[in-house]
Amino acid sequence: MFDIKSHHRDSIASRLSISFRAGSDKDTQMSISMTVRSLIDACERANHRSSPYDYWLLESILPESLCEAVASLPFEPPDAAIFDGRRETNNSSRIYFNRDNQQRHGPCREVADAFRHPEAIRKLKQLTGRDLALGRLRIEYCQDIDGFWLEPHVDLPVKLFTMLIYLSHDERLADAGTDVYDASPEHRLITRASYRWNAGMIFIPATDTWHGFAKRPIRALRKSIIINYVAQDWRATDELA
Repeated sequence: MFDIKSHHRDSIASRLSISFRAGSDKDTQMSISMTVRSLIDACERANHRSSPYDYWLLESILPESLCEAVASLPFEPPDAAIFDGRRETNNSSRIYFNRDNQQRHGPCREVADAFRHPEAIRKLKQLTGRDLALGRLRIEYCQDIDGFWLEPHVDLPVKLFTMLIYLSHDERLADAGTDVYDASPEHRLITRASYRWNAGMIFIPATDTWHGFAKRPIRALRKSIIINYVAQDWRATDELA
């Protein structure tokens, strides 16, 4: 089993966080523009799939330095998680790019600012057809360990948009992408997104957008961020960016 204490994340995170805090307001604004441009470029190159539902596969989503900084954030992986096929079972230990974490960690703020940017929202509408201008941004930081799995499910109707970005170079995670199922009662596995560094997928939650993570070995720490835009009546406001 992967030893979550063995990596040297803390020193990397400290070094990268300093680089994102340093500099003038002009430097920060320039960096934000680079992040928005990277996201827009990834959308323009996206691979659209229409079966069993519409989804988009993306690569090189964030600027490389920002992706490294996000992957190196000093959040501890779970050590007492309950694995029953649902993330909400562990709600008390979930991590979000909320206001507090944006104040503490520059990379959290950088990602949130990019997805709040009007040009990014415009591009995501152009790509998916979903108007997100009135959506509320929610970004979750996930660190899945061996034993984790997700039952086939569709997202809550209050979620307007879902995007995943994978955050590991480890080749042992090649089969650790999101599973895509059909809407049959058996929820047959149709395909599996490729888990690759700074790659991911987008879909618009609906009654047929079945997805999950089938039980299988996780041979390294499976890091990702999940970006949602949610409706105005989202109740857990402490999760919001």
